[in-house]
Amino acid sequence: MRHPEFQYLDLMTRVLEQGDKRIDRTGVGTLSVFGAYARFDIGRGEFPVLTTKRVHWKLAVKEMLWFLSGGTNIRPLLLEGVRIWSDWPLARFRKETGEQVSQEEFERRVMEDEGFAAAWGDLGPVYGKQWRRWQGADGVVYDQIQTLIDTLRTNPYSRRMLFHAWNVAEISSMALPPCHMVYQFHVDTNGRLSLMLYQRSCDLLLGAPFNWVGAVALMQMIAQQAGLQLGDFVWVGGDVHLYLNHLDQARLQLSREPRAVPALKLVGQADSIDGYRIDDFEMVGYAPHPAIKADVAV
Repeated sequence: MRHPEFQYLDLMTRVLEQGDKRIDRTGVGTLSVFGAYARFDIGRGEFPVLTTKRVHWKLAVKEMLWFLSGGTNIRPLLLEGVRIWSDWPLARFRKETGEQVSQEEFERRVMEDEGFAAAWGDLGPVYGKQWRRWQGADGVVYDQIQTLIDTLRTNPYSRRMLFHAWNVAEISSMALPPCHMVYQFHVDTNGRLSLMLYQRSCDLLLGAPFNWVGAVALMQMIAQQAGLQLGDFVWVGGDVHLYLNHLDQARLQLSREPRAVPALKLVGQADSIDGYRIDDFEMVGYAPHPAIKADVAV
């Protein structure tokens, strides 16, 4: 059987060979294709954890746990060693204050000064707020995650088991509009839970590896909460792109052969979706190629 990671590598090749060269929001430029698909049978061990480069999987899981907390401030992330969201509030701080502080200094201030973090560390009503505290026009606050879990427990064959973060009224207040937009769940008659994730915009080199790990971790937590087995993870990409300053890194990754598929294990049991911690997860058999460094386009 062909290694499941080739779904990612084949898509990277497609973008390099067929991508439309475009000027994008960041000014860096991309090679872009529209419409992509990948499918992994998680229940049979096809975990989408890349081996052709090291993925810092704990950071991806910590990010997902932060989303589930409903948080929108980067301070808890930084205290956990997760720096992937710093670029956007740092850019706003530099623009509004004129102070060209380094990223390290900015992050230090956020971690050490709660007042500074409150003023400059918030990303606006991003994922966590929409997932857990969607403010309806009726004044009701909606917890999409808990509603999903309740439905999985009581009506698992519903076709309405999904959540999303594309809140049109609040997009302009977000540091970055949601890229991984819609998570839809499905339960088959064997009690297998599957997840389909639609991602409107995908940074293929840096974003997809994180998003896939985070989604599988989420799938495992929700399956455990609903008493279900693991099924398929299905990913659908809209604008899938490589930034023009990522092309050499992509070619390096394509020169490597995939290694044995690792397994992300949920080893802890939580009373609720809010009870999980990073120590509840374990990666087994992960022996990837070295990491590949690349700059984030802001």
